[in-house]
Amino acid sequence: MFKNSDFGLDFCENITVSENVRVITSFKKMGLKSGLLRGIYNYGYERPSLVQQRAINQIIQGRDVVVQAQSGTGKTATFCIGTLQLLDPSRRETQALFLAPTRELASQVHQVVTALADNLSIKCMLCCGGKSNVGQMSKSLSQGYQIVVGTPGRILDLLRSGFLKPSNLRITVIDEADEMLNQGLREQLEWIFKYLPTRTSSVEVEPFRGVKSPMQRIVVSATWTSGCRSVMEQFLENPVCLLVPQDELNLSGIRQYYIDTSDEMWKFETLTDIFASVCVPQTVIFVNTRRKADWLSKRLCMDGFTATAARGDLDQATRDRVMNEFRAGRSRILVTTDIWARGIDVQTVGLVVNYDLPQTAPVYLHRIGRSGRFGRRGLAISFVAGGNDAAHLNSIAKTYSITISSTPPNLADLTNLPELENVQFVPSLEMAKRKTMKSATDYQTSVAASMPASKKRKLKILRIRKRRQKSTAKKRTSVNISS
Repeated sequence: MFKNSDFGLDFCENITVSENVRVITSFKKMGLKSGLLRGIYNYGYERPSLVQQRAINQIIQGRDVVVQAQSGTGKTATFCIGTLQLLDPSRRETQALFLAPTRELASQVHQVVTALADNLSIKCMLCCGGKSNVGQMSKSLSQGYQIVVGTPGRILDLLRSGFLKPSNLRITVIDEADEMLNQGLREQLEWIFKYLPTRTSSVEVEPFRGVKSPMQRIVVSATWTSGCRSVMEQFLENPVCLLVPQDELNLSGIRQYYIDTSDEMWKFETLTDIFASVCVPQTVIFVNTRRKADWLSKRLCMDGFTATAARGDLDQATRDRVMNEFRAGRSRILVTTDIWARGIDVQTVGLVVNYDLPQTAPVYLHRIGRSGRFGRRGLAISFVAGGNDAAHLNSIAKTYSITISSTPPNLADLTNLPELENVQFVPSLEMAKRKTMKSATDYQTSVAASMPASKKRKLKILRIRKRRQKSTAKKRTSVNISS
C-alpha cells in the first residue's frame, strides 16, 4: 500500500482559485467522520494533496466545484471524500451520481469509493455496459445503493426507464470532463441533466416531471478546454474553480526522455535493450493501433516477458481479467492503446514507453501520467522513428514547457539520477550473456539453443531479415528535442 508521505513531491503548486478558499493541510482538521478518516488512512493517504486541501472543504460546504489538475494529484479521492462526508448512511436510496467516460474509469472510481467507504454503511454500485443489463441493475438499485458510478449511456438508460430516481440525488460528478466531450458524449450529458433537478428548477421530462431537489454538481478534468468551460457555464451555478495553468501541467516528477530509433523496424530491439538495462516493477507501453498492441504483446511473450494487451474492443470480462492480472503483478508489462491512457491507476508502474507517439499533447500528458501516480517518481521514454516524429515531440514539449532529453548512451545511467531511486539497474542473465559474447548473433544462437524447433526457425528467419534490413538501412541520425 502506498503512502503519500513517502513521495516527497507535490504537484500543482501554482493553483488558480476563482475566490479565496480555506486551505486545510490535514484530513483530521477537515472535520470528517471517524469511519471516513479510517478509510482514508487505510487506503494509504496520510496528508491531503494540494488540490485536496482546497477542494474537499468546498464540496462539504455544498458548493458547485470545478477541479482541473493533472493525472495523479488525487482528483478522484477529492470528490469521493467530499461526497462520502455529505451522504446519509441511514437513507437506503441513491444520493450521489458519478459519471465517467469509460468503463475502466468508472471501475477505477468505484474501487476508490468502495475502499474509502469500507468503515461506513454506504454502498456503491457500478453501472456500465458489459456488467449486466438494465433489468438486473434495477433490481440491485432497489437494494439501497447510496452512490451510483457509471458511464453516460448506461446511466441515461436507467433514468429513461425510471429505475434511477433523481428525487433523492444530492450530488452529481462529471469525472474526466474533457475526455467525455472528446468522445462525443455531450449530447448524452445534456439528456442526463434534463432528468436531474437544479438548485432552483424542477425536472421537465417524464417520468420525473416536476421533481425538485437541490443538486450539487462537481466537474473534474485533467485539462481545461473550451468544451469544459461550456459545460461549467451550462450545468453549474456559481462554482468555485480550482485550475492549474497549462504551463504547470508537466508532471515534473516524471523524467522524460526520447530515443531516436531512426526507423520503425528498430523499435522492438530498442525496447528489449531498455528492459535489459532498467528494472521497474511494472511498465505500460502505448501504441496507436489495436493490431500493433496484439502483435507487440505476443512478440514480448515470445522473448520471455510477461506481457498482456489491453484494447478497446475487448469484452468487459476480458478487460477486467487483463487489468486484474496487471494490478496483481502477474503481468509485468501492459501494452495498450489510448483507450486506457486514463484508466490505469497502478501504483507500481515506474516506466511508460511511447512505442508510438500520441497524436495530441494532452494524450501525451495522460500517457506518461500512468507512472508517477500521486507524486511518485517515474520514467517516460518516447520513440522517435523518423518522419514528423521529431517535430511532433518538440511541439508537445513546447506546449507544456518541458524538456524531453535524449537518453544517455548507457541506459543504465538513467538509474544514477537521484530523483529516480525507485528505478533500478539489474545486470540480468541476458545482459551477462551479451557482455561475454562476441556479437548479437552469438547471443541469439545461445538463446535459440533452449528453444523448440518452431521458434528456432522463426529466429533464423528473423536474423536473415535483419541482415538484409541493416544492409539497406540508412545511417541513424540524431534528433534534437528541446523545450
